[in-house]
This record gives sequence, structure tokens and C-alpha cells, in this order.
Amino acid sequence: MLTSPRPDVWAAGNLTTTVQFSLSAEIEADVLCRVLNLFAMQYLIPRQLAASQVADSLQIQVQVGELTWHRAQVIAEKMRNLISVFDVQLVDAQHPAQVQSYA
Repeated sequence: MLTSPRPDVWAAGNLTTTVQFSLSAEIEADVLCRVLNLFAMQYLIPRQLAASQVADSLQIQVQVGELTWHRAQVIAEKMRNLISVFDVQLVDAQHPAQVQSYA
């Protein structure tokens, strides 16, 4: 299993987990690239990626391993700041009862 070459210096002592990001966004040609770029800038490679057009929105699911919950929250905030993103939800894939929504 690969670990991120860029450690989470603000939460170095925290345990890592696998996080599922679920987004709803406008249907735009570049929205998927902008979302994935947030991971690429931190040298993170998603374990799973799915995108589908549902009605007049794009539903995106990205699963990333070896993240601290703090780092996942920071990435979700950056996603939320993308103009074309309507909603972001985080789920700890190892503990699915923990859900955090950003609207």
C-alpha cells in the first residue's frame, strides 16, 4: 500500500483512513478535472472514481486512502469553494456511520 509522499503536518499524529467524497456539481466540461486536481496537487491518487450525469447535475464519487480526517475535511472545503460544486459529503469508508456534509 502506497502512502502519500506529502504528510499531513497539521495532524501528523492522527490515524489515517479511507475517505469517500461524494459531490454534486454542474455539468461542465472541466469540473471533473478541477476536482481531481485538488488530489493531484497533494500527490494523492484516488483508489476509486465514478462520475455520472443525473438529471441536470454531475454526481462524482472519489475514494482516497491513507488520509487523516482533518486532511479530508480540508480537501472537501476546497471542493466546496469550486464555483460549479453544489454539495460535498464525506464518509469514512472504514466507519460509514461518520458522515459530514458541506453545502
